[in-house]
Amino acid sequence: MATLLYHLGRVAFRWRWFVTLLWVAVLGAVGFAATKAPAAPDDGFTMPGIESQKAFDLLEQRFPGTAADGASARIVFVAPNGEKVTATENRAAIEKLVTEAADGSQVASAVDPFAAKAVSKDASTAYSTVTFKVKADDLTGAAKTHLERAIDTARDAGLTVEVGGDALATQPAAGGSAEAIGIAIAAVVLLITFGSLAAAGLPLLTAIIGVAISMSGVLALGSTFGLSETTGTLATMLGLACGIDYALFVVSRYREERAKGHAPREAAGLAAGTAGSAVVFAGLTVVIALAGLSVVGIPMLTKMGLAAAGAVLLAVLICLTLVPAVLGFWPNAVLSRRERKKKTKEAKAKRGNGENGGSRWARIVVRRPIPVLLLGVVGLGAMALPALNLQLGMPGDEAKSTATTERRAYDDLAEGFGPGFNGPLTIVVDAKKAGDAKSAVATISKEIAATDGVVSVSPARFNSAGDTAVFSATPATSPTDEKTKQLVQTIRDERSGIESQSSGASFEVTGTTALNIDVAQKVQDALIPYLALVVGLAIVLLLLVFRSLLVPLKAALGFLLSVLAALGAVVAVFQEGHLASWLGVDQTGPIMSLMPIFLVGIVFGLAMDYEVFLVSRMREAYVHGDGPGQAVVSGFRHSARVVVAAALIMMAVFSGFIGAGESMIKMIGFGLAIAVLFDAFVVRMAIVPAVLSLLGHKAWYLPRWLDRVLPRMDVEGETLSRKVPAPVASETPTAHLTPVP
Repeated sequence: MATLLYHLGRVAFRWRWFVTLLWVAVLGAVGFAATKAPAAPDDGFTMPGIESQKAFDLLEQRFPGTAADGASARIVFVAPNGEKVTATENRAAIEKLVTEAADGSQVASAVDPFAAKAVSKDASTAYSTVTFKVKADDLTGAAKTHLERAIDTARDAGLTVEVGGDALATQPAAGGSAEAIGIAIAAVVLLITFGSLAAAGLPLLTAIIGVAISMSGVLALGSTFGLSETTGTLATMLGLACGIDYALFVVSRYREERAKGHAPREAAGLAAGTAGSAVVFAGLTVVIALAGLSVVGIPMLTKMGLAAAGAVLLAVLICLTLVPAVLGFWPNAVLSRRERKKKTKEAKAKRGNGENGGSRWARIVVRRPIPVLLLGVVGLGAMALPALNLQLGMPGDEAKSTATTERRAYDDLAEGFGPGFNGPLTIVVDAKKAGDAKSAVATISKEIAATDGVVSVSPARFNSAGDTAVFSATPATSPTDEKTKQLVQTIRDERSGIESQSSGASFEVTGTTALNIDVAQKVQDALIPYLALVVGLAIVLLLLVFRSLLVPLKAALGFLLSVLAALGAVVAVFQEGHLASWLGVDQTGPIMSLMPIFLVGIVFGLAMDYEVFLVSRMREAYVHGDGPGQAVVSGFRHSARVVVAAALIMMAVFSGFIGAGESMIKMIGFGLAIAVLFDAFVVRMAIVPAVLSLLGHKAWYLPRWLDRVLPRMDVEGETLSRKVPAPVASETPTAHLTPVP
């Protein structure tokens, strides 16, 4: 592996014009294909195999012309100054809005609240539901504008009008300016790390090129594979973060080889052969984690994982080819000014082999491994404790800022009709085999209405064929309340008894609330198999890299500790409310159902990045003759500064999402940033050296029979040390200030 990548780096450096133009041509071709490709169809969020999805599919089949998940706007009216919405002027204004809304394009229906008895008992609040024939993403600007004008007219009449639903909802956005600040922080970190504008800019440049190609590829293949811009969100985030990190390690190793006196082309080859080998295996661990998302069984999540895996593979290819090629154009520009002014190779070598902050910290840990290990494990264990109270769900309008009309509509409905009104359960009755469909539906409706926890049921609505009906059951508790989850389970458990009284009719429970409950359960059931898959495959991969039994196990256990601590921190902030106001979290509630999967998948890949980059240098020192303790110190001397920089860059990029207005995006940004903090600075920088120093030579033990069976990947570049000649003693850096052939 090391020899192959060594030659690849030298070739890319030598044929820099060809390699660079090749990547530019790829970018141009993929970009052109993206502009000509048809738009990808919106396949929405589907979850095969759960009851809620089956009911949605039945609705679309039996109620043609209106999508089961079509857009809707729930318009809430509150009378001013203690008045009643039934007052003549207020009623006239509401009825006028309903009439105007019904005339809008793409509108399927607009319900009159007075005809539908959608008025609170004290007549202070009423609501109208406007449903559309298409999904929210397919609504035209004219359709939205028409509804907004009707709402403004009602407000002018003195009513308080708020709008819930997804028809006019503001779309979640990432951190905006905060994201830009995160990228700016990454640039500053690179500049401080390298002391050179060129060295700081090169990782950013190559990472941006990789993201541009991957996103263009997503758009170009969107119609073929059902990919959308949302699918590419994860690919953009990880492509940028991994692209910067991988280039960072290669450029850092190039500077190190130059400091030893190697010629530019030779240094580029050595950097690709050593750091590049680590990049390959680090990238493979990320790909394993992302591709493994397919085991969850959510098509959207599978597409996101595979698209992001493709972006990471692209980042690896660019790191191994384009980075050495760009180094060939400016072989000395990436060196710091101090490096370029050094007069002798010996001075550089002395500085390169001397003490730095990383080696000094490693010596402290090696001298006192037990206190450091205990402090790290106990600290992360304490942070993980809140995860025991984890409640999964899908935060809705109640988690939004009170500055949004969706949150105010939610609060007005809860105050006027009760907390469960915001999360009604949709009951779909299939009466095709029933002798008397209306009687069967009435029986099911009556039995569900009598269930403890159900406040009311709405009149049933039949399809044109008269063989399918749908009605709503309003719980007594809010959508995210644990009692609502128990109610859904109770109705389903009593299904056989209810159906036995309905003469052949059957029913299913769906709706947003039930769907969120089903999704949370399916994700929870998939978490353990997913963990077993990615951790198992990664252990095998790390076994090949480090040729050790204990190092891969230690890496996996360290990851589990950091991800549990990160999940505990997310629960503490977003579910329990600790320090929530500091992050602008307006409302606490359940943790997004996909959050544990996201944390496990993304953080596992990144954690293994740090593990490979840091421990591979320790392994390299050990193979070249250092004792176990000294190998730890040597590994930190060469890698700690770069790993810290990489972690800070990751944290800066992820922290940009904390500035978003959407609670779920805040949650993702905070969770990923805090996970990187725990894994890079506590696990990899403290627990890992402490454990390796305690294990001593046993850390690198591999049974002889297994050593003979496993292929040799040579990540540490042992073969290169025998093949590549040492730099000439009289060689000086100034000899390479001229253009490189």
